Amino acid sequence: MRGWLMLEKFNLPHRSHMVGLYSGTMAEDMAELAPARLVPTLRDAYGNVVFETLAMAETLAEQNPDAGLWPADAAARVFARSMTSEMHAGFSALRGDCPMQLFHQWVGFKPSDAVEADLRRIEQLVGMARTRFGSGGPWLFGQYSVADAFYAPVAARIAGFGLEVDQTLQAYVTTTLSDRAFQQWRALGISEVYEPFPYPLALQKAPWPAT
Repeated sequence: MRGWLMLEKFNLPHRSHMVGLYSGTMAEDMAELAPARLVPTLRDAYGNVVFETLAMAETLAEQNPDAGLWPADAAARVFARSMTSEMHAGFSALRGDCPMQLFHQWVGFKPSDAVEADLRRIEQLVGMARTRFGSGGPWLFGQYSVADAFYAPVAARIAGFGLEVDQTLQAYVTTTLSDRAFQQWRALGISEVYEPFPYPLALQKAPWPAT
């Protein structure tokens, strides 16, 4: 999602290619993109293979300096890069316990103390970004930036597991889920049905949250 959103939201020309993430053909499908082994992977206009989302962000920003991938304000840009780096490298409890899925909302999920700690940290970061830099619009830094692409999967996890968060973060989740590009990605994602479901839980299901 992160890689696609960075291309889609900043109107950067691109073509998407599906790989067999759950069908067992992923390594074969990505053989021509070595040393990449995971998704997303980007082949840029010069033929370079970029195989980490943070590297994709910096490569796209460098190659498209007028696209506005990072905030224009220097202080906001520092904070955005820090937030993005922390999301890229951290929050392992939330990632591990709450795999992102876009089909439904799990009912009755009980987050561990470690997941709660991750959520409190995300509340802090989102709150500070919105308070300090977000007056110009609904996104973390007012206008959409790389940071929002990186925090979109977290918004999906909060929605998909019905996680309780503070008002500021919940408003940001709603903004993300209401975004046309996010909704387009979700529609494409749920058009492919996997059997068995990749991340089963012994919980009841409710409809995906309405926006």
